[in-house]
Amino acid sequence: MKKFITILLATLLTDYLFAQVNTGSASTDVNQDSVWIVNNYFKMERMVEMRDGIKLFTSIYIPRDSSVKHPVMLTRTPYSCAPYGEDKFRNVWSRNTKIYFKEKYIVVTQDVRGRYMSEGVYEDIRPYIDNKKTKNDVDEASDTYDAIDWMVKHIPTNNGNVGVSGISYPGFYSTMAALCGHPALKAVSPQAPVTDWFIGDDVHHKGAFFMMDDFGFDYVFGKPRSKPTTDYGKGVDFKSDDNYDFFLRQGTLKNLTKHYMGDSIKFWNEEMNHPNYDEFWKAHTITSHLFNVKPAILITGGLFDAEDVWGTWNTYKTIEKQSPATNNKICVGPWYHGGWAKSDGSHLGNVQFGKGNSDYYYKNVEMPFFNYYLKGEEDLKNLTEATVFISGENKWHQFEEWPPKNVESKPIYLNDNGGLTFSKPTSTKSFSEYVSDPSKPVPYTEEVHLNRTREYMTDDQRFASRRPDVIEFKTDTLTNEITLTGPVIADLMVSISTTDADFVVKLIDVFPDNFKYGKDDLYPMGGYEMLVRGEIMRGKFRNSFEKPEAFTPGKVTEVKFELPDVAHTFKKGHRIMIEIQSSWFPLVDRNPQQFLDIYHCDEKDFITSAIHIYHDSQNTSSVLLPILNK
Repeated sequence: MKKFITILLATLLTDYLFAQVNTGSASTDVNQDSVWIVNNYFKMERMVEMRDGIKLFTSIYIPRDSSVKHPVMLTRTPYSCAPYGEDKFRNVWSRNTKIYFKEKYIVVTQDVRGRYMSEGVYEDIRPYIDNKKTKNDVDEASDTYDAIDWMVKHIPTNNGNVGVSGISYPGFYSTMAALCGHPALKAVSPQAPVTDWFIGDDVHHKGAFFMMDDFGFDYVFGKPRSKPTTDYGKGVDFKSDDNYDFFLRQGTLKNLTKHYMGDSIKFWNEEMNHPNYDEFWKAHTITSHLFNVKPAILITGGLFDAEDVWGTWNTYKTIEKQSPATNNKICVGPWYHGGWAKSDGSHLGNVQFGKGNSDYYYKNVEMPFFNYYLKGEEDLKNLTEATVFISGENKWHQFEEWPPKNVESKPIYLNDNGGLTFSKPTSTKSFSEYVSDPSKPVPYTEEVHLNRTREYMTDDQRFASRRPDVIEFKTDTLTNEITLTGPVIADLMVSISTTDADFVVKLIDVFPDNFKYGKDDLYPMGGYEMLVRGEIMRGKFRNSFEKPEAFTPGKVTEVKFELPDVAHTFKKGHRIMIEIQSSWFPLVDRNPQQFLDIYHCDEKDFITSAIHIYHDSQNTSSVLLPILNK
């Protein structure tokens, strides 16, 4: 009878755990994994006090095996530690965190100050304080220090070594953690890290406002709260499934503020009142503080990250420049935003990369990195400075530096009749022209949909090629492959009929007309125009993000800007194409094409502009390509 009762209790416990850990899941495999975690871990929740008295909610998973001591892996997040309750376990098996549980790490997640169940006041990308003088001088670095200090003193069976990692916004908190100075912090991995919300990440690219993403994000994320909460409520009721139509009908950013944001969404209103790269934006940028970084660093990101590809490359480059003694490495693979943690990395949209790319990353990069610094296991002899996947070729490469030393920056020139060549044009007067009409902006993708897609980063651009307000330049069919590894520089000579305009430059891989991945292709890949990299420049910032300048109508003017790094091979038989346009909607807000405050302008201010892109012997337009000499 005693044995029967024991079996019955075990059965009831298992059923209970299934319900708690996997509510809504019918997968036997997932349930078995869920039983594994509760059999091998227990969970603690604590309110950890910071130096100024504010307490932060902290969720802690601890291995039941107390025969050895375990390292701590910390993620600080504004996205919630849920589920809340020491009897409620996360479903970790659909994400990368399962690896840390299998490796018997102590896994800690913390709601950052002012979010979800933590106390305090939240501030977006809270500025770093260089010289903290009182206990009230707090930032995300000091909160990380205090959290780590508490953990190494109070979590049972920890080995005194702490790592920090996080993707996207938690990537920003990881970068901040690297500046905290706690001796127990040995290794940090900022992954797709939010880095600079004016120059290249999320909110702006080169001063152009990424309206669609930021509007939906701020509407929920910026809601004020009176006390800690587990629920921030619903998002925007668009009353539409067509984002192009929705944002076009709103007319202006001023209307979005009036009808949806009001005065309550603090950061949105700050964005509206800081149109230039002023002290507000500089204070909210972490790169200027990345000196003398102590822990080892691993930057991780995706080649086709729609949100923070700029932050990935430039966090790495900044640490290399400003903190040369830091053991700083980078890995970039064929992923969308956070794709290494959520997918196998085999494809994005219609473009195929091959199987096993995420497994490759965890096996060869992330786990050796953290196990070496936190457990004293593995070795890093095979982990080079830069581990980068080159799309097109679809192979992983290891480099001793990034960009690689054997890269030649070579201009490819726009020419008459849509030509693209490595030789300068010889015409005495030549230009291509189009009319940019804000009432009919160029869409960023062909689909009709509501939520911004991640696949647009590799989308077929044939839909754009068919528009009269998009111009294109193509090479002849390549007789040899060309591999690009590094930043791409657009250098355009332009004139416009108004005082401002945007310039979108796209680098495109044109597939052969007979191209197929296989007989089961669901999309016609022959002639596919794969977006390799696209970027926008708000023209008035062409000389300075701090001090915008109007264009003189009709005057030939240089517009030069950097596109984020690429790692791509244009195969033999393909063609390289450059597309240029002046809107990218509703991904980016519309430029009225007049030199004025776009965030507060009226619908009557939007006017058409005649755009000339020059390509003659006196006014050459080119794109500087980082060609890898193999």
